[in-house]
Amino acid sequence: MEERLNALNIALKNESNEREFYLKNAERTRNPLGKAMFTQIADEELEHYERLKELHDHWSREGKWPETLPLKVKKTSVKNVLNNVIKAVSQMPEGDDDDRKALQTAIEFEAKGASFYARLRDQVSDPQEKAFFDLLASIEQEHYSSLKDTEQFLTNPAAWYQEKERSGLDGA
Repeated sequence: MEERLNALNIALKNESNEREFYLKNAERTRNPLGKAMFTQIADEELEHYERLKELHDHWSREGKWPETLPLKVKKTSVKNVLNNVIKAVSQMPEGDDDDRKALQTAIEFEAKGASFYARLRDQVSDPQEKAFFDLLASIEQEHYSSLKDTEQFLTNPAAWYQEKERSGLDGA
């Protein structure tokens, strides 16, 4: 039980710190894509924090996975952010050094988060608990992928378009 609570405490701290980071960078950046991406992920990290807090509180009281507490987390919609912003903004400003550093830090956060939740998933036997941590791991992985796409778009838009629209390059 102590080990589980420690893991949940780490997860709560990480989600909270990441949310603060994303909110700060959403406010700081002048780039509409960075602002939208950071805001979306900050909102999702808040939801993760809230679900983890419910789980932590239950574990603290009962010493086990909740039987009745619905611990569901919404699927991420972060992959839509990039496409939606690109469609809405006619001229995308280049990201500055602070944007690139923030993206690199965010990418590291999400990679570590995906790995952390995957480790938790692999250490538990309860099917509900396994599914919960698997969902969190997959969401963090999707955040990672979307941030990598954003980084590529901001640093080399031509390559991003070529990769994402390669189906049109073969003459088909």
